[in-house]
Amino acid sequence: MKQILTILFIGIFSFSMTAQAKIEFKETTVDYGTIEKGADGIRTFEFTNTGDAPLIISKVSSSCGCTVPSSPKGPIMPGDTGEIKVKYDTKRVMPIRKTITVLSNAETPTVALKIKGEVIDPSKTSVLEKREKSVMEK
Repeated sequence: MKQILTILFIGIFSFSMTAQAKIEFKETTVDYGTIEKGADGIRTFEFTNTGDAPLIISKVSSSCGCTVPSSPKGPIMPGDTGEIKVKYDTKRVMPIRKTITVLSNAETPTVALKIKGEVIDPSKTSVLEKREKSVMEK
């Protein structure tokens, strides 16, 4: 009887070790392009659990405080999809180059997502633009 229980325990344990969650993103980089200051800074990374075990996202963090990610709260079952939303502070006029790190129980436990683009302020004019009159004529 002890041998049967031991074999059964080892079989269940080894089966649970082979079941693995896998996370596949549609895109790992989102390009905002050129957007205006104050524009909508929310973008979404969509993913699917292509494994055979529930996917649990334990932590999502960004490379700076100007980017705020949010992740699903519960487990993502095999075959199901989920999304990670990222909100960038578009009040900062500058190029966007940020990394969002996703930690999970997937086969690849750490995934780096990237956002890029540029925030411009249309009310500001370049000092290099040609003007109608020179500063001295005004």
